[in-house]
Amino acid sequence: MEWQHSSIEDAALEDLTAIVDIYNSTIAGRVVTADLEPISVKDRENWYHEHNSHHRPLWVLKMDGEIAAWLSFQSFYGRPAYNGTAEISIYVSENFRGSGAGSILLSKALEESPRLGLKNLVGFVFGHNEPSLRLLQKFGFTQWGVLPGVAELDGIERDLVIIGRKL
Repeated sequence: MEWQHSSIEDAALEDLTAIVDIYNSTIAGRVVTADLEPISVKDRENWYHEHNSHHRPLWVLKMDGEIAAWLSFQSFYGRPAYNGTAEISIYVSENFRGSGAGSILLSKALEESPRLGLKNLVGFVFGHNEPSLRLLQKFGFTQWGVLPGVAELDGIERDLVIIGRKL
């Protein structure tokens, strides 16, 4: 896919519907998120407002005006001693999966991390989510831990892999 007409922008409130739609599109597959039922835009309003461009951004990758993917930085563990670490999440629209959208956002995240005061990035990824694990590993993330069988999806226990990168 050609990404010349793409842009990465801070998400605006009017982007929240598309962000939620992309997120909800991953629930049924039981590979990406631990949510079992779709969420609403209202459910995500507080989460949206926790983000800001100078500390914990929420970005959208747009292709010809359409949101192809999004990336969020979340504070890790919610205590000041962890301010140099952020959890990242990447979600890609069904129409753009496998197109390189995740790599574009992850490259930007690594580039911007020093400006955000980050020394570590972490991801929490199901052990059976091989595409996400491969993406993060491609960018130098390594396994920092495993929480075996901590999630149950449709009666199947699933591992949660903690994957991280020192910057």
